[in-house]
Amino acid sequence: METDKTPAAGLEPLLSIEDLADYLGVPITTIYDWRVDGKGPCGIRVGRHVKFAVSDVRDWLAQQRESASGRTSEQR
Repeated sequence: METDKTPAAGLEPLLSIEDLADYLGVPITTIYDWRVDGKGPCGIRVGRHVKFAVSDVRDWLAQQRESASGRTSEQR
């Protein structure tokens, strides 16, 4: 049986915790820690699994960008 891994038309791709950790270059445990502390990108529960919308990850990353060296956008 062959399965198609491309997302359905019009649906945004979702990342697994493993995908997100790999993309950000951090350990998987860091993603779990961020979730507990409310620091990471918003997740989407799909049954027992947590997925991350690419747009939520992009928005979260934009918020993490420093406005000046050593300063987050919240410290302006």
